Amino acid sequence: MKILIIEDEPELAQSIAEYLKSENYLCEFAVTFSEALEKVTTYEYNCILLDLMLPGGDGMKILEELKKQDKQDGVIIISAKNALEDKIKGLHLGADDYLAKPFHLSELAARIYSVIRRRQFTNANVIQQNELQIDLLAKTVLIHDKPVILTKKEYDLLLYFIGNKNRVISKNALAEHLSGDFADMLDNYDFVYAHIKNLKKKLTEAGCDNYLKTVYGTGYKWEND
Repeated sequence: MKILIIEDEPELAQSIAEYLKSENYLCEFAVTFSEALEKVTTYEYNCILLDLMLPGGDGMKILEELKKQDKQDGVIIISAKNALEDKIKGLHLGADDYLAKPFHLSELAARIYSVIRRRQFTNANVIQQNELQIDLLAKTVLIHDKPVILTKKEYDLLLYFIGNKNRVISKNALAEHLSGDFADMLDNYDFVYAHIKNLKKKLTEAGCDNYLKTVYGTGYKWEND
């Protein structure tokens, strides 16, 4: 799961990132308004943490741009401004939640989990597709009630596919999801192929049906009728 931290306080941004990385999130940063605007319009994120007071612009403009482009990234406003009008305006513009500074990192992580679960997994803590079961809280995968051990990247890929079921996902989108900004510097998609191959192998060997389809020349699709 990929998180964008839009925050101009370096110590706070770093402490958030360190905590979220321990929870298996991939974190990216934006410090200024222009940097944040470029990232949200170029990439997709599972959740965006948005400070309203940014060098060079108002964070509300970021929300307006996301709404204008009909982007589906989850957004949690994190701001020292706890004014009621800001909270109402932010929620009306499409933010999923509002958390006033200072806050506990454990509460922030819980809210991120809630936003992602609501947006991608219809509020469920357990995803069930026939013989496949994923417990989002325990981060476990069962096939025919038997555990399947996945690496962090394989588990993240599996959730990404299921969260975008019946949608063709390009190789470039998968590279961005797995490596963030570094995807632009890659010469090829070999590491994406390797992770997908290993994931499919583990699922197949455990007796899972072939839900993950290759769309030749385009990418991959997780099918769920």
